[in-house]
Amino acid sequence: MVSLDYAQQGFQDILVTLDGAVLTILINRANYRNTFTTRLWNDLLKVFDLSDRDDRVNVVILTAEPTAPAYCSGADLENGWSSLWEPEAEKEGDHAHRDSGGVLAMTIYRSRKITIAAVNGHAAGVGMTALQLPFDFRFAWAGAKLTFPFVRRGIVPEATSSYLLPKLLGTSRANSLLLTGATVSPESPYIKDLYHQILTAREAVYPAAKALADELAANTSQLSIAYAKGLIQHPGNSVEENHILDSRAMKLLGSSPDGEEGVLSFKQRRLPKFTGKLTKDMSVWYPWWPRIDVRHHKTKL
Repeated sequence: MVSLDYAQQGFQDILVTLDGAVLTILINRANYRNTFTTRLWNDLLKVFDLSDRDDRVNVVILTAEPTAPAYCSGADLENGWSSLWEPEAEKEGDHAHRDSGGVLAMTIYRSRKITIAAVNGHAAGVGMTALQLPFDFRFAWAGAKLTFPFVRRGIVPEATSSYLLPKLLGTSRANSLLLTGATVSPESPYIKDLYHQILTAREAVYPAAKALADELAANTSQLSIAYAKGLIQHPGNSVEENHILDSRAMKLLGSSPDGEEGVLSFKQRRLPKFTGKLTKDMSVWYPWWPRIDVRHHKTKL
């Protein structure tokens, strides 16, 4: 049994606080412009995994100290790209490599909780990809400088960004960002629709994100969020297939205590008090889509 006491996890590059049902993760590498390292990667993987299994948590926010030079200025390239390769990629060939940013992005994307990125500083590279795109909501400081610099560094967009960004913004705007490597502001027409809210004051970004988190944590069902995210991310291959999926989910949740509470609270004109928990109330039907263990998938694509 893994301990869900965040203070006992030995995190080194993040600070974690649980306020009610909202978990806040603070990137704590300000002296290094919050660059992305293997140690930070390990911390973030662990905390997102734990929060997904923690019934106390309804919403997770990732942010940085607003006085830090950046939200995340990208990967630490002190030792070059080769420092990012795992030994298996050298022994077995290129097909064995698994991009660490992509592993983290998929972990966040698969979270059954609401996830929010409070981007209160400049962001580049992985600070734009894994630390923003897989989240459900993104808040940004209007003065931030944002860039996907990969083609200007001799590599490719990583962390599943070539999949997620076109889905979020459309192929045309994704091309304008990924194929130019240009630096833009959050209010640029190429990227502004990525953000739930853009704030002029840097120090206002986290409070705005926290206000939404508190409201959603108090008034949404854990089970409803998990199923709704599943339907958005895995909707089926046709409208008919999607109809079958959301019909089954509707029957499952409509017949649950949370579904009954939703109706009762509406009739009584009060806020709902949902009690459903992921660890004990999820149907065995979830997840209805096949999951690939990418860490051990050996097929050569």
